[in-house]
Amino acid sequence: MPKLRHIAIHTKDPEKTAEFYKRAFEMVEVGRGESSEAVAIGLSDGDLNVTVLRFKKQEMADRLDGLGPDVLGIHHMGFWVEDVEEARRRLREAGAEYRADLEGVMTPDSHEEKYKGPDGVMLDISVQGWTGARPPTS
Repeated sequence: MPKLRHIAIHTKDPEKTAEFYKRAFEMVEVGRGESSEAVAIGLSDGDLNVTVLRFKKQEMADRLDGLGPDVLGIHHMGFWVEDVEEARRRLREAGAEYRADLEGVMTPDSHEEKYKGPDGVMLDISVQGWTGARPPTS
């Protein structure tokens, strides 16, 4: 069964936002990264990974929900799946749209596939998961 294990938050100040979640919810920092697309701070509570992002590129920030790239807050959420083919099938059958437009802008080591779900919500699926998140079978 797929498990929610990742939430991405788009913010203007990743340091301040990460500190808030560490202080308020005792989340632990599990990594940092920077690419041409974004600055990222990874947090975890042991089950769920929260990635705090400041996007550098408009196309990465835009969820294609009609609100534009400047919307802050939850940007997308990710489900760790055990069977990627089954997850793809179920997403298609449920009406999700594969975000092929993001294939060229994703980092080469990315392990996520992105889909547009209901109400424009962006969803990730991953068979590798996210640092600090517990696998679905645990």
